[in-house]
Amino acid sequence: MLIDSHCHLDFSDFKEDMPLVLQRAKESGVGVMQTICTRLSRFPEVLALTSQEDNIYCSVGIHPHNVEEEPEFRPFEILEEIDLNQKIIGIGETGLDYFYDHSDREKQRASFVAHIEVARESGLPVIIHSRDADKDMIQILKEESAKGTFPGVIHCFTAGYELAKAAVNCGLSISLSGIITFKNAEELRAVAKTLPIDHLLLETDAPFLAPVPCRGQRNEPSFLKHTAEFVSTMLDIDSCVLEEKTTGNFYRLFNRVNPDT
Repeated sequence: MLIDSHCHLDFSDFKEDMPLVLQRAKESGVGVMQTICTRLSRFPEVLALTSQEDNIYCSVGIHPHNVEEEPEFRPFEILEEIDLNQKIIGIGETGLDYFYDHSDREKQRASFVAHIEVARESGLPVIIHSRDADKDMIQILKEESAKGTFPGVIHCFTAGYELAKAAVNCGLSISLSGIITFKNAEELRAVAKTLPIDHLLLETDAPFLAPVPCRGQRNEPSFLKHTAEFVSTMLDIDSCVLEEKTTGNFYRLFNRVNPDT
């Protein structure tokens, strides 16, 4: 079984054919999906999706792009929400994006630290977005880990070796998306080959970043099979081994999900 650890099923891209998207995911061997919250103002819609299928779970958080537009991320209120809803399994996505700079960088950093605080308190993993911010990301991870360990994953990893090393040293996981299949992703593949397999997850980040051979299309959870096939070949391991490892890694990290359901 494959697990799509990061997708955005609440986005309007799936409004017209959600039942078919979920059916194709099932037929492609995707057994669990986590739909990711990017705006607290849309969290009710994100949470509602989890009631459609037993195997859909969600996170709660604010994407760094949206920090200035959204209500303040208040850890106490978020912890209360987590207690009320067992389908919430992750915190975020949060982090730093210095490529687009849609939000003030200091506000991004403050929001990120608040999300980590909730991850540390709740035991749920923080889901980290990091783009063109390796230096500050490494610094924050080290500083926050010194305050107390917290579970987490850098999703859709595209950074360099130093951030990968720092993340693994902090006990975090690394999630690979369809980008790993792109022709121009040689540097990323070189980094990915150095990662311990016990720290690897897979994701689509749907509706974005469809893998080869579907590049240019709307991405969806069923396309995860292409990324998985590519990664197993890249790492020279059997595809069944990769599925077993990444699925097990997901259940250990997102431990609110019962593997038997």
